[in-house]
Amino acid sequence: MTTPRAARTATGQAARQAGREAGRWIEKLARLGFLAKAAVYGLVGVLALRLASGLGGGETTDAQGALREIAGAPFGTALLVLVALGLFGYAAWRLVQGALDAEDVGSDGKGLLKRAGYLGSGVLHALLALSALSLVAGGSGGGGGDEQAWTARLMSHGWGVWLVGLAGLIAVGVGLYQLHLAREARFLRRWRSGEMSATERVWGERAGRAGLAARGVVFAVVGWFLLRAAWQADPGEARGLGGALAEIGAAGYGTWLLGLVALGLVGYAVFCVLEARYRRLGVGERRP
Repeated sequence: MTTPRAARTATGQAARQAGREAGRWIEKLARLGFLAKAAVYGLVGVLALRLASGLGGGETTDAQGALREIAGAPFGTALLVLVALGLFGYAAWRLVQGALDAEDVGSDGKGLLKRAGYLGSGVLHALLALSALSLVAGGSGGGGGDEQAWTARLMSHGWGVWLVGLAGLIAVGVGLYQLHLAREARFLRRWRSGEMSATERVWGERAGRAGLAARGVVFAVVGWFLLRAAWQADPGEARGLGGALAEIGAAGYGTWLLGLVALGLVGYAVFCVLEARYRRLGVGERRP
């Protein structure tokens, strides 16, 4: 005869086992998500690099533009489905990080801020995955200038200008934090470095530093233009990733600056590939 205590124990064990199984699937999808991010950022970086170097076929574009490039490639539909699946997996992992504190960042002010960032990243990557699926279904997948449309919609409401300004401050803060991460290279602590070759460790650190620094610059530029949009109450001032790269290219020594940032974005793609292979995700695997 099964006692109530034994039944509760069995139920708890089954729930923990189900959680571990779900964690392993989320981990697999998250690793595919890092590869999807590598494809998106790599394409954005390569296109910007071609533009900066004067080679044909270059442009400054955003993540949606990269998705359209994938759609136009051989087997583009199948590739987009894989990218969408990966981005959904990455989004799920970020949401688990934020909601369940899978990486043990804590519940103090700093920990809650990080977890809020994880949740925001999850939502943004889920939206990008939906853009990929929209392209698969024959839609536009979103396009350049969407950031100006969203800014205009926000500004049409009473507190919209303040919200745009807050978004700008957050973007600048994220950019500065990315630059801090590039300097500290704390991502090295998350890697299973014992499984990496010496070459992978050296070039992985270089790619990670360069990639995070490039993202930091881009985020800061995006934030600056959002702040300008709020200050001038002009949604036309808003810029997304592609617009930020275009502004960098138009600045003094812009060709060189754009080339450096583009190289950094390609480095970030390499970094994402290494993250997919060696990162401890905190879901479905035990930490040392």
